[in-house]
Amino acid sequence: MELFNSWLESQNLKDHVKNPNVEVGDYSYYSGFYHSKSFEEQAVRYLLGDKTTEDAWQSGQFGDIDKLRIGKFCSIASGAIFMMAGNQGHRLDWISTFPFSAEVFGEGVKEGFQKAGDTVVGNDVWIGSEAMIMPGVQIGDGAVIGARAVITKNIEPYSVVVGNNLVIKKRFNEKSIQSLLDIQWWEWPLEHIKSAMKLLCSGQIEELERYFFKNVAV
Repeated sequence: MELFNSWLESQNLKDHVKNPNVEVGDYSYYSGFYHSKSFEEQAVRYLLGDKTTEDAWQSGQFGDIDKLRIGKFCSIASGAIFMMAGNQGHRLDWISTFPFSAEVFGEGVKEGFQKAGDTVVGNDVWIGSEAMIMPGVQIGDGAVIGARAVITKNIEPYSVVVGNNLVIKKRFNEKSIQSLLDIQWWEWPLEHIKSAMKLLCSGQIEELERYFFKNVAV
């Protein structure tokens, strides 16, 4: 059975993600038709706790690890990739980046693994097809990541980013962005999100702010 019968279908991530080291907010989805795999199989790389490493994770031998945290109302396109597991044992500051095994190369081998910190995707983020998010990156609320972009550093809220961390614009002016970050519509009760839908489907940020103070922040 095909996971996606057409590109019109998507997975609600909260209903499908099983890895205990992936946290997903309400309504975020993955549209994976063109890569024919689930979100965890295609998008999440080198993260303990998946079905291939479940036993190793449950053994407790690895302790605390970096996690993937995705906010609410995120749209993730087919083929997007989140690279995890820090530097995966490759040290750029050592002469060799090779992850030597003590079993093969002896007791002089040093552990080269370094954590990168959690990878965090904010709320209402749109990630384009085959974009790659590198370990430890934090993507701000409302950001847009272009198709096949490679993100190696933190992205500010409501930025539109393409290529290699290239910010081409902000979606709104700074005052409007701050307003959206303050009212955090994605945290509203569902009844208010429904009531404000006409505003959410518009560019009327000041009107949405007024709705918030009149109806939500009371």
